[in-house]
Amino acid sequence: KILVRKRLRGGQRALGCARRERAMDMGLMRIKKEHAKLLEDPPSTCSAGPAHPDTPRSWNAVVLGPPDSPYEGGVFRLRIDFPSGDQGYPLRPPRVAFVTKIFHPNINDSGGICLDILKKQWTPALTIPKVLLSIC
Repeated sequence: KILVRKRLRGGQRALGCARRERAMDMGLMRIKKEHAKLLEDPPSTCSAGPAHPDTPRSWNAVVLGPPDSPYEGGVFRLRIDFPSGDQGYPLRPPRVAFVTKIFHPNINDSGGICLDILKKQWTPALTIPKVLLSIC
């Protein structure tokens, strides 16, 4: 807080710095809240969490292949990266990609997922559990 006060004396530019710091903190708070929700009420077909305690913006996830599909019985790993900055998550969608090689018309060779809610249809009201359920 002292750092922010010193910056505020610098005028308008310092206000921008304070806003960016607050936005980044809000993004991390949202990420932690979503992780807690996943731990509290985990979906039966997927799981996700930080890849390492020191990197809360980089997650690993696992989704199970849906029943009665060619993917039934499969266990598929994904990588989730949350954008940072004042226009970061949740204002922008997370980058989600399959780590496990999978043949699917909506997944490219590098694991990128073609899903409208991860692109133009993203809204901050969406959460990681909702994204994972959309992928399953």
